[in-house]
Amino acid sequence: MHPFTYTKATDTREALDAARRGGRYIAGGTTLVDLMRETVEHPSSLVDISPLPLGEIIVTKSGGLRIGALARMSEAAAHRGVRALYPVISQALELSASAQLRNMATIGGNIMQRTRCTYFRDVTAPCNKREPGAGCAALHGYNRSHAILGTSDSCVATHPSDVAVSFTALEATVHLLGPDGERSLPFADFLLRPGSTPNREQAIRPGELITAVEIPAHPRPLKSGYLKVRDRQSYEFALTSAAVALHIGGGVIREAKVAAGGVGTVPWKLPAVERHLIGERPSDRLWAEAAEHATDGARPLKHNGFKAELLKRTVERQLRTVGGTK
Repeated sequence: MHPFTYTKATDTREALDAARRGGRYIAGGTTLVDLMRETVEHPSSLVDISPLPLGEIIVTKSGGLRIGALARMSEAAAHRGVRALYPVISQALELSASAQLRNMATIGGNIMQRTRCTYFRDVTAPCNKREPGAGCAALHGYNRSHAILGTSDSCVATHPSDVAVSFTALEATVHLLGPDGERSLPFADFLLRPGSTPNREQAIRPGELITAVEIPAHPRPLKSGYLKVRDRQSYEFALTSAAVALHIGGGVIREAKVAAGGVGTVPWKLPAVERHLIGERPSDRLWAEAAEHATDGARPLKHNGFKAELLKRTVERQLRTVGGTK
């Protein structure tokens, strides 16, 4: 680990000032500290923002949800409002990491975490995320766990977050505070596909701080849930996952929100699946037909072609679980 200085910010102004001088924000530290220990990242200055008052979780007047960036994953998962309104979020959080890590890691840190690609973490391997222009070892290397959606010739790494898949499905908004004041971004625009610049992973400006993630109100009743398929039952990243939220009224699907994880360079919204569901009556046949669209645009690699069929089955199963059968 390289030497670094450490500052604990007592308010947002102090945090922004320290970041302006080149400091990197840290709260739970469950990702950044690992990367520093592995010499993948070596910031010269850390700014501890854990004392800032950004951990509140509230149900908004409109019936949506606002989760502070410094809320711990375990706190958000257990929150009564989260569990009642959006169980898909609670389930995604509870299927993430381990209990110890969930007690430390924050919501803001979770959506900012970097890929678990082994080549990214191996500083002897070429990686465009770590060193732009170096090449992508995974592209022609062992790529069983890598992405089949949103890839480029520069990067095929998946985004590791589970709760980010739920945020993508529910069309959340990320609230930011920086040197130029406050601004907000749709969650779908916050996480960036690699393109030719895979080292730029979020649409966050220098010195900006995530303050909250907000879920808009959705029509009620809303059924939702998260399914994660992985090699082992605990402490493992997704091979595929599906976040589903359905509003069914009068026996007809009025609104559908579906996203997938473990298969994309970012959490992957599935609009073709959603369109196939709207206006239809729930049935086993409908779930199967809609799930066929989950792999639209997929580009499997040498070792991960199985993910295409697995994704279809994952989406179909979760649609049936949330929407029921007839």
